[in-house]
Amino acid sequence: MNEKELDFILQEGEGLKIEFKENFDSKGLSHEIVAFANTEGGRIFLGVDDKNKVKGIEISNKLKSQIQDLARNCDPAINIELSELGDILIINVEEGKEKPYSCSSGFYLRQGANSQKMRRSEIIDLISEQNSVKFDNVTSSLKEFDKDLVRKFLKSAGVDGEIDQSVLFNLGVTDEKGFLNNTGILFFTKHPKKSLINAYITCARYKGVEKVHVIDRKDLEEDLVTQVEQAVLFVKRNTRLEYEIKGLRRKEIPEYPVEAIREAILNAVMHRDYFERGANVQIDIFDDRLTVTNIGGLIKPLTKEKLGEIAVRRNPLIADLFHRIHFVEKMGSGIKRIREECEDHGNVDFEIETDGFFIAKFLLRKEIQVTPLVPPPVTPQVELTKLEQRIIAEIKKNSKVSRKDIAGDLGIGTDTVKEYIGKLRKKGVLRRIGETSAGHWEVVKNGE
Repeated sequence: MNEKELDFILQEGEGLKIEFKENFDSKGLSHEIVAFANTEGGRIFLGVDDKNKVKGIEISNKLKSQIQDLARNCDPAINIELSELGDILIINVEEGKEKPYSCSSGFYLRQGANSQKMRRSEIIDLISEQNSVKFDNVTSSLKEFDKDLVRKFLKSAGVDGEIDQSVLFNLGVTDEKGFLNNTGILFFTKHPKKSLINAYITCARYKGVEKVHVIDRKDLEEDLVTQVEQAVLFVKRNTRLEYEIKGLRRKEIPEYPVEAIREAILNAVMHRDYFERGANVQIDIFDDRLTVTNIGGLIKPLTKEKLGEIAVRRNPLIADLFHRIHFVEKMGSGIKRIREECEDHGNVDFEIETDGFFIAKFLLRKEIQVTPLVPPPVTPQVELTKLEQRIIAEIKKNSKVSRKDIAGDLGIGTDTVKEYIGKLRKKGVLRRIGETSAGHWEVVKNGE
């Protein structure tokens, strides 16, 4: 690691595989070591505070020995590697092969940028899944990535820096040799479907309430971020927008709550079972409902009743990258936000079906009743001569234009310009804001 890589990590902040600790705290440090070993591994930066500021720490053989002892005293023992960069001590923890690991205060798991103590049911599930492989962390044989996609991602994350291999490694999407994992393919290659055959979204709009007559259809095969953005645009294009008039205000009412639909699409691409090659994410729009379907039932210990209360992710690295670019707010709160958005909308019921597939259903209660859009009374237009119209046109080009400039552009005398500006002001078409040279002209609306 060098200073440039450290600067990138400090800008990026804590995440699934990065933790900052300002001081040595044996209890807190053992929690983080265990959590990384139980999840996908990660690095702890000792000497950096939780505001991403380097405070430094006195690095000694005693400190290193204490940290190694913490790792050895975990059950089972955890192998770690220590490195230094200036007065920062970096603890590298690999994903464990003998999960679950525990420390003196219990079992911990990494969830987003936090380490959470595991429930009994989560420990049991971790034991049963010990030999399973996380799709998002599987390494491929690809090294090529699209720099524009990386640049766009970093801009969304608020991070500056040159685009090179170290950036991808620090995002967690390559190994040390530069080979992309599946998350790297999904986010940073233009056509992930070439490598991951089912990594796309199909959107369809049907006539009526059955899958018979297709009005509009599109397969979205770009990078995962673009897929989500384009899917939302497809929904907007294929659903109605009504208007409600209250007094002088006009309120736009979308047929479905857009933020709720967006959340459901994100939920689908983050939590789908990508190992299943027989299906992809599907968005279906009917006259009476909209559904978002992805293959992959609920992960234990989740139940329909616990959705929105606890966070369990099938693809934690994919979820972490969406969180970094602010597509996801608080981990595990997506379903709760969908329900709240539907309640606020007032015309859509939200239901979930889980039976191998996860189907988010948005059901229209009734057609939106709106007050007819009545245009406001029109103020009679003031009749303008051709010369007056030409003067107004000059002022619209430059509200600070002088009478002398108008005269020059129109080929008339300045006295004539002064006379006609006076007429325009009397007609209520033109007014002066500020009488000094710093002022400007304003064309009144009914004189347009």
